[in-house]
Amino acid sequence: MSGRLQGRVALVTGASRGIGRAVAKRFAAEGAEVICVARTQGGLEELDDEIANAGGKAVLCPLNLREFDKIDQVAAAMFQRFGKLDILVGNAGDIGGGLAPIGHVDQKHFQECFDINVTANYRLIRAFAPLLKQSDSGRAIFVTGAQAHTHAPYWGVYSASKAALESIVLTWAGEIANISAIRANLIDPGAVATRMRTIAYPGEDESTLPRPEDVTDSFVELAEPACSKHGQLVVLNQD
Repeated sequence: MSGRLQGRVALVTGASRGIGRAVAKRFAAEGAEVICVARTQGGLEELDDEIANAGGKAVLCPLNLREFDKIDQVAAAMFQRFGKLDILVGNAGDIGGGLAPIGHVDQKHFQECFDINVTANYRLIRAFAPLLKQSDSGRAIFVTGAQAHTHAPYWGVYSASKAALESIVLTWAGEIANISAIRANLIDPGAVATRMRTIAYPGEDESTLPRPEDVTDSFVELAEPACSKHGQLVVLNQD
């Protein structure tokens, strides 16, 4: 790697598997110290071993993002340790218990989906924006999906949550455009071989899809100090 993120401090949610795991490893390989956030302790420990064995730096942060007040506690702890945050990646996502007609969606699954895809990311912005401002080039990247725009049958809850996320991020980007060095963007990685994809498309041949590692270049580009994109939706692989 070329050290494009050398000396940067990054936080990645949903880091124990899939795209989040791949991004955390790539950021570490590019020289960043990565705070890896996920619910799965075992998955985080495996990730930590892989990053350390490759010569990178990681800080493990076991956290259920639905415990919203703990997000504020993590931000306070990071301020004490680092005094800033250079890169925030809101990657963790929830598919709302699977795909179903709107009228059949269980209230519990509806709430879980919005808690993770919308409320948690709003709380991340609220908690970490002050730390991003302490960076000379704060970067915020949030993961969305094409379903936010397609309104496909059975995807209603997930689609609505991602549409809400996009609205929040793009509105925030507009609010800070002329008063901050922060650059905030959305990325739609498209069809990627992940666990969530397997749930949504059982029986699909994963060998035909890009791997999570294949989409990390775009995350690095959006995370670099040189990135000039702001308030944009970056779309990668299309179905």
